[in-house]
Amino acid sequence: KYRKFSDLEWNVSEIGLGCWQIGWCWGEVVSETDARDLLKKALDNGVNFFDTSDTYGDGRSERFLSELKNITKEKIYITTKLGRRVRGTNYQKGYKHKPMEEFIDRSLKNLNVECIDLLQLHCPPSDVCSNPKIHASMDEFVRKGKIANYGVSVWNVYDALEVIKFKNVKSVQLVFNIFRQKPIDLFLKEAKKQNVAVIARGPLAS
Repeated sequence: KYRKFSDLEWNVSEIGLGCWQIGWCWGEVVSETDARDLLKKALDNGVNFFDTSDTYGDGRSERFLSELKNITKEKIYITTKLGRRVRGTNYQKGYKHKPMEEFIDRSLKNLNVECIDLLQLHCPPSDVCSNPKIHASMDEFVRKGKIANYGVSVWNVYDALEVIKFKNVKSVQLVFNIFRQKPIDLFLKEAKKQNVAVIARGPLAS
């Protein structure tokens, strides 16, 4: 089953594949063979939407997805995230927005693409979510052609409601499952009204 993603000409599988575990410590990290088999199995079953981050194995997950793009003629959509990378850098732990372009350039290299389909800010603090300068920076990366679209992965519904106030935000990723259903009260209605795609994180409650 597929559905439209925001106002883009994308038909994405309703079930996407989160790629944390093929990168780093979401449970047992899978072997290279198992990672490739998992991605191929997802593709064979109609999954065309893959979610990763530059922090998942310090780019390991992104590099597996780069391989996947090379073995299929089908259009697949890859979203990666940035802002929390520490490994391989001298940056302190915590969310960082100043080295955004540096992080984007590395993800472009890891994914072996000239433009990222969808880039998400990776669970930024609330003051970053609502900061117009951050969103202006993302718009600039779109103008440069390094990313096609951007969204935000958030901690909570408050942050989700803040980020959809910015007209160029195409998606919001947040926790939504049988135990965590607060988005139903208001956010899902607002997102639909503004045609913002929703990516459910942790849909099986971890």
